[in-house]
Amino acid sequence: MLNYRSLDWQLIGAALALSLIGIILIMSAQYHAEGDFVRNYYLRQAVWLLIALVVFAAIVHTPLRLFDFSAFVLYGVPLFLLILVLFIGNTHTGATRWFSFGPINLAPSDIAKISLLLALSRFFAYTKLSVASKRRLALTAILALIPMALILKQPDLGTSLVFPVLLFILWFWSGLSPWYLILIVSPLISLVAASHWLAWALYFAVLITFLFVVRPGLIFGLFTVVVNLATGTVTPFLWNRLADYQQLRILTFLDPGRDPRGAGYQIIQSKIAIGSGGVLGKGMFEGSQTRLEFLPERHTDFIFSVLGEEFGMWGTLIVMGLFFFIFYRAIVIASRCRAKFASNLVMGGAGIILFQFFINIGMTLGFMPVTGLALPFVSYGGTSLVLTWSIVGLIVLADYNWQDY
Repeated sequence: MLNYRSLDWQLIGAALALSLIGIILIMSAQYHAEGDFVRNYYLRQAVWLLIALVVFAAIVHTPLRLFDFSAFVLYGVPLFLLILVLFIGNTHTGATRWFSFGPINLAPSDIAKISLLLALSRFFAYTKLSVASKRRLALTAILALIPMALILKQPDLGTSLVFPVLLFILWFWSGLSPWYLILIVSPLISLVAASHWLAWALYFAVLITFLFVVRPGLIFGLFTVVVNLATGTVTPFLWNRLADYQQLRILTFLDPGRDPRGAGYQIIQSKIAIGSGGVLGKGMFEGSQTRLEFLPERHTDFIFSVLGEEFGMWGTLIVMGLFFFIFYRAIVIASRCRAKFASNLVMGGAGIILFQFFINIGMTLGFMPVTGLALPFVSYGGTSLVLTWSIVGLIVLADYNWQDY
């Protein structure tokens, strides 16, 4: 029988507060929109919150060992859905990402985040392979790359980035040295540096020095150099393979002013909205960028901009404080869980929320490219809200069973 008093009500309360703030912001963002369907987005989000809370309750009442035993089975279900959505999914703005059931859209990519979290948590908990084993690294990389590749096919670059980030977090949490993580991610740095020959040359000088100091082993060191050379060489080819809108997003991130009425419009309007809010904000329903519809995607991708404009610096600090409290509680819980599976589950779940939090806010401030990643709990989106509350459920469940081995 579940002892409700032993649940982490502080964590649950912070998550619920963020969800309610999200409903308020969605209502304010669409208050002046034309048509009841658009203005009532907040009502649909409220319904989704009720569904998310039911899912949360179901997870908390489920034995943690059941998630442990069924992790790899659950990993396969969203893979099937990710393949199926490419053939019969709903296409919107050039991307095939959702199953549509009337007014309800289901994104299997969100389900895949949970399934990968469970699979990796179980693998790292029970594997007998050494921390730096090449086989261990390869097997876990394959687990992450399969759903990532299917999501890139949709295409959805923003969501696909969650999978390698989750993998890196659990690599680190399971004991892999940060030096190895830097070497593993080095080909991506080479990919960016290769955009200019001088930057690439300087980067390689730093890489060789780093390898000399760290001394990861001759084979691993040579492999790192070869892979970095290969990725840097194919940079022009990969750039040409990107869709036009993806190239434009990257160029606009580097210089929003190059196309202020086109691709740079979103970032410019977002910065204006947040900056104009000042310390106390303009008040609910009173944001000019929001009211005059200058701010695009204001109920989803740029909900944080609505918060900054209407509730000012204090509003943004309260929301960010609630997020940081959730991350703090997750680290405390992950550190004290005796079972490795539970600890991995908490750290990986918190990592998913943390990554989306930083990317979304960085996007609205112009520090990150526009990727379409929602702000957890707050942005409009049913599947995203259910996913986030599912993660909260797993964290609370792990905390409740923290003494189990």
